[in-house]
Amino acid sequence: MLQGIAFYVFSIVMLVSATMVIIVRNPVHSVLFLILAFFNAAALFVLLGAEFLAMILVVVYVGAVAVLFLFVVMMLDIDFAALRSGFMNYLPLGAILAIVLFVEFGFALGAWSFSGGSPGARVFPVPSGVSNTEALGRILYTDYIFYFQTAGMILLVAMIGAIVLTLRHRPDVKRQSIARQVARDPAQAIEMHDVKPGQGS
Repeated sequence: MLQGIAFYVFSIVMLVSATMVIIVRNPVHSVLFLILAFFNAAALFVLLGAEFLAMILVVVYVGAVAVLFLFVVMMLDIDFAALRSGFMNYLPLGAILAIVLFVEFGFALGAWSFSGGSPGARVFPVPSGVSNTEALGRILYTDYIFYFQTAGMILLVAMIGAIVLTLRHRPDVKRQSIARQVARDPAQAIEMHDVKPGQGS
């Protein structure tokens, strides 16, 4: 009973949040509603007994949303002072969403614990004595290790490309040159001055 109520609550909140993502005009509010939708989807995964997928959804997608938002801010060269000045305007909505998230996660964990980990909700059987997270880990790092490493290399290249695109060389900013530091000799690093007595300043 409790699990069914939690399912409908999380589903309704997720659908409303997904709708608000495309309705609201403020991009900050849109990102907050998108994060709320991801958290509700993760709660639905918890109810299904797929805690690994819930963790991946929160870590990867919520983290990716935050990184994407910062990347867009850096690319558009938005005034950070003006962005910080409007922080108090977003605080009430952020606080309400945070309270809703904490209540929902407590509700999800309570429903999951009362249902005994929801063993009947699993679509695919898990080997006895092994959690679904451990079973996924065994398959991922044995049968699909090549694809896993390939995906990691693609993400690494994408991260390096994002850094290169956002890197700006400004003439008024001093930068460290490792090659010049290593190649210099004592004549370039030390200046000898013959100071006579009484001439020092």
